Amino acid sequence: MVVVGAGPTGLLLAIELTLGGADVVVIERLTAPDQTIKAGAIGALAGEALERRGLAEAMDAVERTMADSMSRLMKSAGGESELPFRKFGGHFSGIFLIDQTRQREPDRRLRGVTQQALERMLGERAHALGIEIRRGCELIDFRDDRDGVVTRAEGASGDVELRSTYLVGCDGGRSAVRKRAGFAFPGTEPTLTGHQAIVDLDHPDRLLPVGWRRTPVGMMAYGPIPGRVFMAEFDGPPADRGAPVTREEIETTLRRISGADVRVTAVKTATRFSDNARQADSYRRGRVLLAGDAAHVHSPFGGQGLNLGLLDAANLGWKLAAVVCDRMPESLLDSYTEERHPIAARVLANTRAQVALMRPDVMTDALREIVADLMSLDEGTRYFGEMISGIRIRYDLGDDHPSVGRLSGNLALGDDDVKTTLFDQMEDGKAVLVDATGGAASAIAARWDIFVRCVPRRSGPSLLIRPDACIAWASDDADTTGLDAALARWFGPAMH
Repeated sequence: MVVVGAGPTGLLLAIELTLGGADVVVIERLTAPDQTIKAGAIGALAGEALERRGLAEAMDAVERTMADSMSRLMKSAGGESELPFRKFGGHFSGIFLIDQTRQREPDRRLRGVTQQALERMLGERAHALGIEIRRGCELIDFRDDRDGVVTRAEGASGDVELRSTYLVGCDGGRSAVRKRAGFAFPGTEPTLTGHQAIVDLDHPDRLLPVGWRRTPVGMMAYGPIPGRVFMAEFDGPPADRGAPVTREEIETTLRRISGADVRVTAVKTATRFSDNARQADSYRRGRVLLAGDAAHVHSPFGGQGLNLGLLDAANLGWKLAAVVCDRMPESLLDSYTEERHPIAARVLANTRAQVALMRPDVMTDALREIVADLMSLDEGTRYFGEMISGIRIRYDLGDDHPSVGRLSGNLALGDDDVKTTLFDQMEDGKAVLVDATGGAASAIAARWDIFVRCVPRRSGPSLLIRPDACIAWASDDADTTGLDAALARWFGPAMH
């Protein structure tokens, strides 16, 4: 297997493939991880995908460091030094009324993990698994010859040629894999110019209070960590998005949007973005697949991009490994686009709506007041919270049980003698059968014991949970009807 791109999506995909038994080489154009400011947190479902692979403690440590930094800024600005993190459920269009404590599953929350910290922990896990990552190795071309893919890349020592059964592009919104493979990439043109940066300011107090605000010119945010500024103007896309971001550009934009007499004395990291929203028509063409930003791009509002990409990797990895290792037919890969494409389409739609709700005019003012009123209601805060987090994702698996197709959160499992959790049982990439039937379900699943781990449960429904945490079968009583069919559908014929 060849994965192009060693960002979060590519790294997690490589980990999932390796756990599934596939051999993987990751090629990456950059010689070192990109330290440019990007995502400041990851969504609940993405965090759970990492928890399932044993990274909960690493995320906790990163969150503690971020909490300390945020608390220092809040205290210096005259606010509370202790931040109610578990109440924060994200935002919609800069309206911070998503109350995490009022969600149906409040413990399933976003994690304060930056993209740089995320890449570091995934890189460490990949290294521990022995995954080969070739940095400074740029894709030149590839050829799908039906029996496999021949990939040509250029590295420090010259051209290299790699043969693999499949090639996956995790190489970002300007994906060379997507373009060379000929995927259609329809969508909407950009309408705004945005900047995000970490800067030093001569008078940071002039940008207080900390938080998001709309101005007559656009939208901006200061914080939640020292020196972080976020700005958007709705007067068209940048003239040259790829040009270096200068101190003068950040300062001019910040002064214009904020209206504050503030100077940027240094720029530590900065990026420019827009709201270009596009999605590949399919995530697979023959032996070439796409995941993450290579498959879909949108504005960063709501912080949903990393969630999408990491869940693409979680969904695809175990399936592709099963096909590569000849455990499952190639048709299993059809379920990747079928399940993930509608999810990304809904994210593109809600990010477009957020852009529309940010525009600096009086009609939008009125609309924001109404949306804020709706978000203040219990059902409203749940609706927007579940939309931004994706927590109510449900793949159509053709089963009417309300749990089937949903992504499971962590569950307390075990019996009186052994206590465990679902995610503890999934670190090695196996599926899990949560058995509350007294052993009847486990007796059936024993024929797939190479791929499925059976764990008892004293009460509650019995659940067959795929390696990506998708519930593939459920029963509310002792009835095991359909379990053997679900096992065969996702893991092939019984082994014994």
